[in-house]
This record gives sequence, structure tokens and C-alpha cells, in this order.
Amino acid sequence: MSKRILTWIKPTWSELHIGNYFWALKPFVEMQNSISDAEFFLFLANMHWFTQTQDQEILKRNSMTIVKLYLACWADLKKTLIYNPAEIPGHAQLNWVLTCLTIMWTMERMHSYKDAVAKWKSWEISVWTFCYPILMAADILLYDADQVPVGKDQKQHVEYARDIAQKFNNNYWETFRIPEPIIKSEVATVIWTDWRKMSKSYNNFIGLLEDENSMLKKVKQIPTDAKAIEEPKNPDECNVYNLTRLFLTPEEDKELRNKYEAGWLSYKYAKEYLFEKMKETLDPIKKNFNEISDDEVSKILKEHSKKANEIAEKKIKEVYERIWFIL
Repeated sequence: MSKRILTWIKPTWSELHIGNYFWALKPFVEMQNSISDAEFFLFLANMHWFTQTQDQEILKRNSMTIVKLYLACWADLKKTLIYNPAEIPGHAQLNWVLTCLTIMWTMERMHSYKDAVAKWKSWEISVWTFCYPILMAADILLYDADQVPVGKDQKQHVEYARDIAQKFNNNYWETFRIPEPIIKSEVATVIWTDWRKMSKSYNNFIGLLEDENSMLKKVKQIPTDAKAIEEPKNPDECNVYNLTRLFLTPEEDKELRNKYEAGWLSYKYAKEYLFEKMKETLDPIKKNFNEISDDEVSKILKEHSKKANEIAEKKIKEVYERIWFIL
């Protein structure tokens, strides 16, 4: 069996931002292009988002948007299944089995639960917020994923999936592959100019579909120091450079660093350069996005979910035989 790489897209917001692009979309597409002997699984984490909102209109709109964005960023449908777990019974079935094997203490120490308790009172948190990592483990283990690209804040969830898979394997015979998290450390977290992680929650982001005027306004508002144009500048201490370098080739990055260090680089020029590099990246994505219809997305999800379900059914049959659910 070829290597399997699995990740997910959560319809949390009505669009994705450049932080999502650099730590999730772009690395995913690069892996597709560079690894020839792998199967890719990309699922729509709408069951996860349902733990936080039950508004069907928001769920539908956000789901359509983020699937379109992955397609607009050149996700290769010949190598990848993009599917909807809500149409695949195996996710809920395996979730139940893993829930029965998980002790309360394990979930109480998960970051997702601790963060929820810190924000809200315990009686305002749904049971599924508490059990969220178990569903994620089921999503991963159901397809025997070898590698799981995640951000730093999701690493613990993959570690739990590894632990519960090993527990099942020890108790019921070898059934699940043990997944490995992949974190591209240099862009695992994209920091905005307030030195916090770029996030819609902090309202400190630039969206992939944001209009040019809004983008330009945000770029112009990036704070800089008071050094004169002729003074040499440390690029690593410049908010503008730290964002610009994400869009650059190694050669472009070296050239820009030299300009900073040599002096006579104005912050006005640096901001204009950042804006142009952003446009070079985002304009083709916007164009592709606008050419994809909702009907096309629905068709892809239906077809790919059917293929994913065939794989999931085989794994659930194996699991049920191991635990004697099938006599």
C-alpha cells in the first residue's frame, strides 16, 4: 500500500487568510507535487465545526468557500480525495469505539478542552467539544494515514490518535497504522504585525479573497521603526519584511535582505513591494475561485465521499471483527 497523507479543512470562517495559505494550503499542494507515490486524503471537517455552530446556512456557505479555495489553489484531484465525513458512517462508528477506550483524564488534559473552559463556563460547553479529539482520531485512523500535516496547535491531537491506535493494536491485534505529524516549522505559525498568530479571532489577517483596496490599506498600516531612509535596517526586526519573505523565492529573499542591510530602502517601497508580491500570489487564486461553481463542488464531494466510504467500510469491518461486534 502506498503512503497515505491525510489532513482536513475546517469551515470555521467564511474565507481563509494568508496564514492558512502558508501553513496549510501551500504545503499541501507542494506535497502533492513532490511526492509521487502517495495518496492524499483531504476531508471537510464540518462535523468538527458543528460543535461550535449549528447554523446550517453558515455551515454550508463556509464549507463551499473553503473547498473552492483548495481547488483554486490547484489541489490535484487525481491524487487526492476531497470528501465529506458526514456522508460516511464509518467516522461516527469508529468514533464510538475509540470513545469507549478513552478515559476522562485523557480528554481533560487536551488543549481544545482547556481552551474552551478558559473561555466559557463548563455548563456552556457541549459534550462534543470535550470529545472533539476522539472524532479527529477516528478521522485519521479510519484511512490508515501515515502522515498528518498539522499546525503546532494540532500536534497534540495527532499524538492522541497515535496513543489510542497503539492501545487498540495492543488489545485487539494490529489494526491501525500509527500516524506521524508533519509540521513545517518555518511557517507553522504566521505572525501578524501585532506579534500574535494571524487569526480571524484576533481580526489581524488578510484574506485570500480580500479586495485590493482593503489589502493595500492593511499593508500601509503596518507599523515600522523611525529609521531614516539612508540608514541600514535589520530585516528580521521589520514587520513588513517578515510578511514579505513568505511570498519570495530564495533569490528574491536574499536580494531584499541586502537592500535592507545596505541602507537607502524606504519603508514606503517595502510596503509597495509586499503588496505587489501578495497580488502575484492571490490574484490567480481569486480568478480560479470565481470560476468554480457550487454545483461543481457538490459533485466532487459526492463522488469522492463515495470512494472514501469504500475504504472506510473495509476498516470498520476489520475493527468490528477485532472487537467481536460482528459474530
